[in-house]
Amino acid sequence: MNQDTYPLVEIRNLTKAYVRGKQRVEVLHGINLDIPDGDFVALMGPSGSGKTTLLNLIGGLDSPSSGVLKVQNQRIDDFGSDELAAWRANTVGFIFQSYNLMPVLTAQKNVELPLLLADMSSGERSRRASVALELVGLSDRSKHKPNELSGGQQQRVAIARALVSDPRILICDEPTGDLDRVTADEVLKLLQQLNHDFGKTIIMVTHDPKAAEYARRIVHLDKGTLVDEASH
Repeated sequence: MNQDTYPLVEIRNLTKAYVRGKQRVEVLHGINLDIPDGDFVALMGPSGSGKTTLLNLIGGLDSPSSGVLKVQNQRIDDFGSDELAAWRANTVGFIFQSYNLMPVLTAQKNVELPLLLADMSSGERSRRASVALELVGLSDRSKHKPNELSGGQQQRVAIARALVSDPRILICDEPTGDLDRVTADEVLKLLQQLNHDFGKTIIMVTHDPKAAEYARRIVHLDKGTLVDEASH
């Protein structure tokens, strides 16, 4: 079977548990989920439902306790820490609620950060960062530092940084949580454009039903279990 016939993300009977003192707390219970290439999925659920835990597992920031987690038909749940780090760098771009920009660096230099470990010249890093900033509409702010940018502009820089290595998947954890409604809609329209026009697979945790409406599909979690999903 051709690899292209597999879902981009394939999850089977996935569990995640943490040990707190002498107690074992299971956060995710037997999750089964397929995410096709080019999908835009919103993960929703109440606080403590396990949605960020699931997002972190898909992004390779954590490892499951049991079950199968495949991306591009690779068992990333079997990867060692070094292998997982290399896989993340090549496959996933991360966008967080709190931007996580370096305050002493310009927008251009912040976007270049993921490329510092790559085998490329400084000129090529600069060129790629400029392209990413142009894509998010911030070419004219490339020399500005984070404190000289609005919240929406900072999140656009963070999106450019996530895009600069041309990842297959964008992992977004409450990407509009710190933004007002108008600015949030601008950022969500940008994510939608990256999905529609550039084929980026986007997996987004949000508590905001209006944000979730930008996704192609909404998946609900409750108490560590998938309870239902809806397509747009």
